[in-house]
Amino acid sequence: MNATPITGLIYVARGMVLLRLPGLRAFVIVPLLVNVGLFGVAVFYVYRQYNVFLSWLEDLLPNWLHWLEWILFPLFFLIAMFLVFLVSSMIANFLAAPFNALLAEKVERHLTGRPLEGGSGTGEFLASVIPSLWNEVKKITYFLGWAAVLVILFVIPGINVIAPFVWFLYSAWVIVVEYADIPMSNHGLSGKEVRFRLRQRRMMSLGFGVTGLLLASVPLINFVAMPTCVAGATIMWVEHFASDTDMQRN
Repeated sequence: MNATPITGLIYVARGMVLLRLPGLRAFVIVPLLVNVGLFGVAVFYVYRQYNVFLSWLEDLLPNWLHWLEWILFPLFFLIAMFLVFLVSSMIANFLAAPFNALLAEKVERHLTGRPLEGGSGTGEFLASVIPSLWNEVKKITYFLGWAAVLVILFVIPGINVIAPFVWFLYSAWVIVVEYADIPMSNHGLSGKEVRFRLRQRRMMSLGFGVTGLLLASVPLINFVAMPTCVAGATIMWVEHFASDTDMQRN
């Protein structure tokens, strides 16, 4: 299969279809509950703060500027909801990391008919919890480090025109690294090795990342974006990356 942006899109779509199989459906439940629970808590918190913001703004604005409330209130709500999706997704990925690793293992076994080395089971799952969470911490550190650098683009005159486009591409890169890392780390690949392999198929990785980013940005659909991308990334690993044993490593 050619490594094009459409290929990456197709892998995400195939991941969503694959989750309908009875043997895999159960591994979607825990990450889904984590996502819904976090989102519910975040929405409740924003609702409480929204009322506080309304009271503060009403006291701050003079009577002749109260018409601005009709602009500022919806704007604040939209910004708050964007932050809710962003933060809750990041926390959900962290908490669901061990379950995502297990889902990737089950998807790979379904595709290849072979279990991963080291076996599977309750003991192996419990033993993988700490490494999975630590791996997630390293990814978050990597993502935030580059994000801090890219934010500078927004304040540089001239360059800030292209900053939103660069940020969009970076967000797509974050998505594909986040989820491709799960099946690859199941096989012992480090973060640098994962990123190196993805860079070898940049266009396919971009297509996967953009598709996953769009899924994660749509309310309600974003609840299934995480397991969908895990399954899609595992299919991509099996069909494109698993055989690259002779590839140079960073």
